[in-house]
Amino acid sequence: MNRLLCILGCVWLLAGCAMSRSSPAEPLNDSDPTRFVVVTLRNEAAPSIPRAGSTVRGYEPPSSYALAPATRASAKAVATAHGLREVAAWPIGLLGIHCVVYELPPGADRNATLERLRRDSRVETAQPYQSFATLTTDSGVISASDPYRPLQRNLDMMDVAGAHLWSRGEGVRVAIIDTGVDASHPDLAGRVVKQENFVDGGNSAARDRHGTAVAGVIAAVENNSQGIVGVAPAARLYSMRACWPAARDDARAVCSTLTLAKALAAAIEARIDIVNLSLTGPSDPLLTRLIDVGLRRGVVFVGAAPPTSDGNAFPTGIAGVISVDAAGAKASADSVLFAPGSEVLTLVPDGRYDFLSGSSLAAASVSGGIALLLARDRNLHADNARELLARSSRKVSTSQGEAASVNLCAAMAALMHQPACKE
Repeated sequence: MNRLLCILGCVWLLAGCAMSRSSPAEPLNDSDPTRFVVVTLRNEAAPSIPRAGSTVRGYEPPSSYALAPATRASAKAVATAHGLREVAAWPIGLLGIHCVVYELPPGADRNATLERLRRDSRVETAQPYQSFATLTTDSGVISASDPYRPLQRNLDMMDVAGAHLWSRGEGVRVAIIDTGVDASHPDLAGRVVKQENFVDGGNSAARDRHGTAVAGVIAAVENNSQGIVGVAPAARLYSMRACWPAARDDARAVCSTLTLAKALAAAIEARIDIVNLSLTGPSDPLLTRLIDVGLRRGVVFVGAAPPTSDGNAFPTGIAGVISVDAAGAKASADSVLFAPGSEVLTLVPDGRYDFLSGSSLAAASVSGGIALLLARDRNLHADNARELLARSSRKVSTSQGEAASVNLCAAMAALMHQPACKE
């Protein structure tokens, strides 16, 4: 029996199934991204995935999508023709393509190489390999003996207690594409139903600070006498590790085109309801294509607004992505929503708690808020949710003065066609 399983496993690996979860760790995380390019090749001979959610339940890869031999040969030929070295590759069944990360030879001009690649008939697209970063700053850790809920002013600013009289986000699936999440934290017990690692094969929960903080804002357990409560404490969290800490004990983390693409494709295939992207970076063609597919399939994407932007940043520059900034910040677009993002009490690894700030936390609050809405109306789309939250926003007091913030009780009342929040 063991021998049969081994043979089957080898066949599966050799077939090159889309979005393989068992590929070795990529040697790119600490490398200079300007040394690499991302190239996509049409994988026309591979059968397409017929519908959303056609994968096996969970994150197992779809066995119906494989890399065509001709495409594999083209990838090698492109490398030889342009003097490149292939360092990572994976088929993306959602787009019907094979994606390859190539390393440039020493001294090569990346822009000139990209132009040559775009003229190569074998190449579908060629783009820079890019880096992205989370949007959170640190404060001070508090001890486990503090009275936590009274310190969650962010929940009071959004009237989360009033919204909970209607909904707690029951059954809504929220993917956190971020660092990993410390699912062993007492305030996340039973909330993280699936974890996936697109960065490496290690277990670094102790350093997965940013993702754990985002998870705490969205769905920390209620009424467990442990500490805080999340905006949507009954939501189901899917941790998709696509980022890694920038420095030890630092709340910031970095991600790449490669890791984010794998996580986005997996989230869409898993039929996630909401994808939280508390990160930012340059506009990225491959990532934009994947989000466009997700939007057409009804996935709600929530992104953290960058400190400055010309409107083209990833992910908030993509039409259909809900952009969120911290209440009191100056928005660069009228479509931006605001939520508490200053001194927000949330979770950090090893059973601890911390005050953090940044649009990362504001985005997490809105993801939790949309989970509350979706639990009562599964037909709610991203544009409807954004408009409902915008119309329901209220003025709140912040450290920068009076500012707008989403009011989740008012949004729930509007969704339920009630004249006002429940008392």
